[in-house]
Amino acid sequence: MYQIVGKKSLNPTVTQMEIYAPFVAKKALPGQFIILRAAEDGERIPLTVAGYDREKGTVTIIFQIVGATTELLNHKNVGEYIPDFVGPLGRPTHTEGLKKVCVVGGGVGCAIALPVARALFEQGTKVTSIIGFRNKELVILEEEFKACSNNFYMMTDDGSYGEKGNVCVPLKALLEKGETFDEVITIGPLIMMKFVCMTTKEYGVKTIASMNPIMIDGTGMCGGCRLTVGGQMKFACVDGPEFDGHEIDFDEAMSRSRSYADFEAREREATCNLFKKEVQ
Repeated sequence: MYQIVGKKSLNPTVTQMEIYAPFVAKKALPGQFIILRAAEDGERIPLTVAGYDREKGTVTIIFQIVGATTELLNHKNVGEYIPDFVGPLGRPTHTEGLKKVCVVGGGVGCAIALPVARALFEQGTKVTSIIGFRNKELVILEEEFKACSNNFYMMTDDGSYGEKGNVCVPLKALLEKGETFDEVITIGPLIMMKFVCMTTKEYGVKTIASMNPIMIDGTGMCGGCRLTVGGQMKFACVDGPEFDGHEIDFDEAMSRSRSYADFEAREREATCNLFKKEVQ
């Protein structure tokens, strides 16, 4: 059993938890993920490692409440336990030798992008961070990104906070001015990553995209995270989750991802109704 030692709401739909899991914390690296179950008879879901403290033996996870399991997990409080918390899994982000990197995060994907930006900054890499959200209410991790960025850009679709526009606006402006990067690393909604990769391809900038958003069981058995990369079939969970963004078939990935939306909504609603009955 793994104890919840910290919990806070980052916005109305995103929660951060700190879990006591010393063996996972000992080996976790940016870009990797864990698999957990919120209940003994519950489903297994993958969540990215958003941070870790090797001395305290804790791992930080950040999740968006979209389905039954994340709804159930969000109802747990500090002092309670999670039955299963396995990891670290997946290939860690390659950071060695990178001198100048642009990290582009969108929405809850910023939780995945943050430890990458932090690891790069701590090794002396010059980091430009661009993060984007639909509106001010959904902004998360702003101060944390500022602390590990040499240059920082905050974007909102409606202009209610930071600068108005999507993340491609400052990225394209920088590249047009002649700014150079060893890599652009992007993590967020599939549609966002698609357009980030289209932008960087125009300028010949190597771009790594995290396909963590399409993972389901995290082991490759379900096949839900199949994607085409460079004309070959890959699995986000066992072959990634990071790939050359210019070789990913994003349209295929988005089509497959949408097929689970109705199921997730129904399961979450059923779980919410269960909690309402318990309260009554």
